[in-house]
Amino acid sequence: MKPERARLRGLPAMDALLTHDAAQELIKQHSRSLVVAALRAELAAARQVILAGQEVELAPAAIIQRAAEDLLRQQQPSLRPVINATGVIIHTNLGRAPLSDAANVAMRAAAADYSTLEFDLQSGERGSRLDHAADMLRDIAGAEAALVVNNNAAALVLILSALARDKEVIISRGQLVEIGGGFRIPAIMQQSGADLVEVGTTNRTRIDDFADALTERTALLLRVHSSNFKQIGFVHQPDLPALVSLAHERDLLAVDDLGSGALIDTAQFGLEQEPTVQASLAAGVDLVCFSGDKLLGGPQAGLILGRAEAVGQLKAHPLARALRVDKLTYAALLATLEHYRRDEALARIPVWQMISRPLDDIADTAHRWAKVSGGNVIKGASTIGGGSLPGATLPTWLLALDSANPQALKTALRRADPPIIARIAGGRVLLDPRTVLAGQESDLARVLAGVDCA
Repeated sequence: MKPERARLRGLPAMDALLTHDAAQELIKQHSRSLVVAALRAELAAARQVILAGQEVELAPAAIIQRAAEDLLRQQQPSLRPVINATGVIIHTNLGRAPLSDAANVAMRAAAADYSTLEFDLQSGERGSRLDHAADMLRDIAGAEAALVVNNNAAALVLILSALARDKEVIISRGQLVEIGGGFRIPAIMQQSGADLVEVGTTNRTRIDDFADALTERTALLLRVHSSNFKQIGFVHQPDLPALVSLAHERDLLAVDDLGSGALIDTAQFGLEQEPTVQASLAAGVDLVCFSGDKLLGGPQAGLILGRAEAVGQLKAHPLARALRVDKLTYAALLATLEHYRRDEALARIPVWQMISRPLDDIADTAHRWAKVSGGNVIKGASTIGGGSLPGATLPTWLLALDSANPQALKTALRRADPPIIARIAGGRVLLDPRTVLAGQESDLARVLAGVDCA
């Protein structure tokens, strides 16, 4: 008899496993069906290991323990909180902007109770969810009207579908960007039914290029902020006032897609100036659209501001219903916008807290971590991320962990509870305090104290 077959005979029977005290405890914690499925999976895996000529522990207690670990992993949701120690403030893969405490409270309240999502308390009649953020956005940015949809790509699709379907939209060739995840502006425009007209060259486009391309089918002139890349050297794009002037001279619309968009001047933090929503509106654009979960610091949303007539056409379009947001998004967005209205965004919105965090405070935090972990504190740079301010960095202090196997250490941190997402540079694992939220520091210190950095 082959040794593999002899070892297969050593596999315990399912009945024997289920009557084991450890299995009975598992059944109390989960259910009989889940435990049976987990044990079957472990027995099947053990068979494969044996047939491959490898060693595996076949004692009932060992098999049950492996099944318990599998059940624990299965219970972990795929969407989990993590500690972002990468130094990338608006980290797309990690959920972009974390919400303020007030926004989290507002979301919990909206989720737990009935609400006035589409009900007018004054009249007692049905209301419109589209009105909830409109007044606040008008007050903050100085727009005539506003509309909220589920992301900025959706905002652009709605604008073009409602205002330029079967008509021409003129855009600079240098602004045909890919916004991430393989989504490209030309493809988005094609879905809207608008005809794309490219003008200029990759690096230089003049206002005359737009003027020369105008036809009877032209509906609007579109500017798209490059957001996630930067052109330098021999480059030129017409400024927004010139584009608006040309559009309005020819009785056309001017639309500005800001991508990230900002309500606060980033130059005050030593960064380049990200185009602001207020500046676009002041330039006279008919519509400006931008994201809610980037520099705004709120939930995922696409915000459209501009002239009342144009916004009204968007609201009346059938796509507006398909692209609308739910009560949780409105709750978080309203709470976030309230921070701007109260002039407390820098103090209350996490994205702006991180951007404006004093360097001395970051250094103090890094040194506390170094005492716990035995690592070193070094100078470094944080980035904004999320398609905002490409190439721009903020000075920071980093915890640097030396290890014979940096990748293994990074993996151990990622698999900790809670997971800590770090980065590797110069052969060391680096953690940036700038992007670690205040309430997460004790958990991070606990993990650092227990992880093996050897």
